[in-house]
Amino acid sequence: MMMNRRTFAAALLTGAAASLISTRGMAATSTPVKARNVVLVHGLFADGSCWSEVIARLQAAGLNATAIQNPLTTLPETVASAERVLGRQDGPVVLVGHSSSGMIVTEAGMHPNVSALVYVAARAPDAGEDYTALAKTFPTPPATAGIVFDGDEGRLSEEAFLRDFASDLPKAKAKVLYAVQQPFQKALLSGKTTNAAWRSKPSYYAVSTEDRTINPDLERFMAKRMGAKTIEVKASHLSLISHPDEITQLILEAAGQHA
Repeated sequence: MMMNRRTFAAALLTGAAASLISTRGMAATSTPVKARNVVLVHGLFADGSCWSEVIARLQAAGLNATAIQNPLTTLPETVASAERVLGRQDGPVVLVGHSSSGMIVTEAGMHPNVSALVYVAARAPDAGEDYTALAKTFPTPPATAGIVFDGDEGRLSEEAFLRDFASDLPKAKAKVLYAVQQPFQKALLSGKTTNAAWRSKPSYYAVSTEDRTINPDLERFMAKRMGAKTIEVKASHLSLISHPDEITQLILEAAGQHA
């Protein structure tokens, strides 16, 4: 029997939806292989030292942890930086990203060494998705207004850093973190992923319920869409520093380890 154009289009949409549900379900229900390697990626307004509290706990649990010094230049360059580190790991790796580095996790997570993905208050775009457009479908978080540029180089103002980025940290500690924030290039903000590793690998997400840098409801939306094992932490955007025990536990679970 011949299909008319409308019937054919409906069949295509139905098939695509079924494929989407099937692929997302695979990521949600897959059991991660046991891994002893963890690679951690920082996002904007930070550097690799922001993972120090989590690293100490992972090392105490017997895991090999490496924090990448994200160049914060363009998405292809940041992904390449992560892939070099992933390639040096001996055995399965849990790839962990905070904030904007969720873009890197989503793309570099396709690396064959990566066994599971962990997003910490992080961006989690689909392949080819305009993350900025997606974020605009939710109320704009306060920290956005605090981004300042010197030409193409951006950073977060001290006021916004203390109030909207690190609000649940002691002020003295937050000011130290502000002092070491690494500037980013404006070109990084326009990058789009070409792959979505969360569609095929076990994924985990830590939502920061008091986040003023990424809207918490946007975090919940992305976590639900990917079918991630999700926890909610009553924390600012910097849950990896203010609540390192909860974040470490989630990473250990992704690594098939017990706390």
